[in-house]
Amino acid sequence: MPPPGEIALDTHHRPEAWRDRFALRLVKFMRVFADAFFAKRYGHRAVVLETVAAVPGMVGGLLQHLKAVRWIRDDRGWIKELIDEADNERMHLMTFIEIAKPSWFERGVILVGQAVFFNAYFWLYLFAPRIAHRVVGYLEEEAVVSYTQYLAAIDAGLIPNVPAPEIAKRYWNLPDDARLREVVVVIRADEAGHRDRNHFFADEIAAGRG
Repeated sequence: MPPPGEIALDTHHRPEAWRDRFALRLVKFMRVFADAFFAKRYGHRAVVLETVAAVPGMVGGLLQHLKAVRWIRDDRGWIKELIDEADNERMHLMTFIEIAKPSWFERGVILVGQAVFFNAYFWLYLFAPRIAHRVVGYLEEEAVVSYTQYLAAIDAGLIPNVPAPEIAKRYWNLPDDARLREVVVVIRADEAGHRDRNHFFADEIAAGRG
């Protein structure tokens, strides 16, 4: 998978309806807990949050697949794109597992967090897919902010710029001498892409095309 091209990093979708405002407030509420628990431990934050981030694409792909089969209609490429998004987030997780080396306690948080989020997101997407995609769009906006802060900490020398894991170099076709900074840059670009696509999906559903 080649490194992503230039993507706007400061894009924010302005809420236009109560569904959007609900999604944004929910994400801001979740951000409070992430900041309180992880503070500036960005690698460990990424391990846990990428576990959660890998859920929406898989859930959305599954339910879009069932909807396309149920209504015997074309999915317009949504299924593959959502599954690819989930797999991309999984690769983020596999990369940061190599970097952060999570403790057994953090692995327990991953198990609980994924179980809770999967069930909550499944029902949200089943009954309110527009809100579900908007939630992901805003989650990805926050992810871009977090990875930008991560980069700033690396550039300031607060976090060692360690060599990039082999799994990351293979997946993003990074050079052999790539380091953590290059990994964070390409992951941040991935998150910006997921942000834009999920806001697009929410807009399509609002327009009756989802």
